[in-house]
Amino acid sequence: MDAVQSDHTRRPVPAAGESLAIELRKINKRFGPVHANKDIDLAVARGTIHGIVGENGAGKSTLMSILYGFYHADSGEIVVGGAPVTIHNSSDALRLGIGMVHQHFMLVDNFTVLENVILGAEDSALLKPSVDKARRELQRLADDYGLNVPVDAVIEDLSVGQQQRVEILKALYRGADILILDEPTGVLTPAEADHLFRVLRTLREEGKTIILITHKLREIMAITDTVSVMRQGQIVETLATASTSPEQLAELMVGRRVLLRVHKEEAKPGAVLLDVKDLVVADDLGTERLKGVSLHVRAGEILGIAGVAGNGQSELLEALSGMRAAKSGTIRLNGEDVTAVNDESAALLRHKGLAHVPEDRIRMGLVTNFYEWENAILGYHDLPKYGKGLSLDVKAARAEAQRHIEKFDIRPANTDLKTANFSGGNQQKIVLAREMERDPDVLIVGQPTRGVDIGAIEFIHNQIIKMRDAGKAILLVSVELDEIRALSDRIVVLFDGHIVGEADPRTADEGELGLLMAGVSQKGAAQSSEANP
Repeated sequence: MDAVQSDHTRRPVPAAGESLAIELRKINKRFGPVHANKDIDLAVARGTIHGIVGENGAGKSTLMSILYGFYHADSGEIVVGGAPVTIHNSSDALRLGIGMVHQHFMLVDNFTVLENVILGAEDSALLKPSVDKARRELQRLADDYGLNVPVDAVIEDLSVGQQQRVEILKALYRGADILILDEPTGVLTPAEADHLFRVLRTLREEGKTIILITHKLREIMAITDTVSVMRQGQIVETLATASTSPEQLAELMVGRRVLLRVHKEEAKPGAVLLDVKDLVVADDLGTERLKGVSLHVRAGEILGIAGVAGNGQSELLEALSGMRAAKSGTIRLNGEDVTAVNDESAALLRHKGLAHVPEDRIRMGLVTNFYEWENAILGYHDLPKYGKGLSLDVKAARAEAQRHIEKFDIRPANTDLKTANFSGGNQQKIVLAREMERDPDVLIVGQPTRGVDIGAIEFIHNQIIKMRDAGKAILLVSVELDEIRALSDRIVVLFDGHIVGEADPRTADEGELGLLMAGVSQKGAAQSSEANP
């Protein structure tokens, strides 16, 4: 089932005199010297789905945080339902009928669905009337909008898609007529994303207004009526979705033409450089997250690992990079058994030709209080080119960092700036440059474009393809199915710690991969794909 099928019932850009759910007038917001929102005017028609796109730092989240009461505008006016309002906090926003579904869910994991929904919205100190009322109302909402979840289930026992439905139910239960969704499909399977879009269409048909923040232009084209493009704190264009294209939106976002498709020659695989057999790995609590995984990666190919986050991908990356010990199984790098893990394993693997771009650049890839030049050599600082013993050749390190800045277009071009002061996309480039420029035999990379601008995505993808064409073996983990399909020469799907199938990206469709990501066997996925072409 395609999660981005076209919507033929879209409404156009608000016309003169049309009823508006929200109007923002001349909104300005500064954070010190940074002018995050500059004289923003935005009109959202009632009963429509309005998309907002833009690069990192374009001001999208700031603008929505002002609307939801997290931030206060320095100047400007908010109009809701035709009346000027002041929104001091999220409680004010909710009273005005504005709800927000955050990218990272705001749920209490060990509470039930029912308890999460009524939390902070109890009618009195006596909980039973509130619980009884909530149960009835949740059933009505679930029936009306297709948001079925077991109300007595504990949150941590639900799938990510079900947890997202709980967030939407929370907002609707509190009377939201306007819903803001921030990157809502980032952790969903294609089938879950498709279900979400059906819910959003139903909400729109019932007169609700949806504001959708997403970096996925295919989703903008599929689900929205209108789209506003932000760049450098300003809205540069608002268009009827039916009259635009992904290419035009990308160009408006970046300010230049962007190539949205990855062009690559046929892979020419060579010898196996990374070989994994029957790998079993547990997390910090002792729960097995990988349960007998076997895979290999050859020189000159990209192996993509697809799957919904939390199915063992993180533990796989950590085990392969020497950061986490395996309970059993073997890992071979260039034919050498490197399974044993100790405090020096990660460093030894780097020197044996394995480079690692971690999923979480802040927690595992950078020391944000270090300068850019320090992070540019982090983990490689003991190489002879940077000095001997305790003596560090700072001039050589800065020169290396400057070379990375120029080749990877890292901004600002300042080696002496603390890494915390770079945007997320530029922080990612610092990590990628450091690892890719070491000429490794094997690169394992997790979420290479997470939180990265569309222009930088194009650059990063091209760099990965260049490494493959230079004969490197690349293992790629990404929750972005489009990215996996575009870059990979082979795809394996990980579900609940098992590899449940392998696919050829040239022939596998999104529906088949989506079923595998949901745990359906390869045989079952193929049968379903044949039954629903």
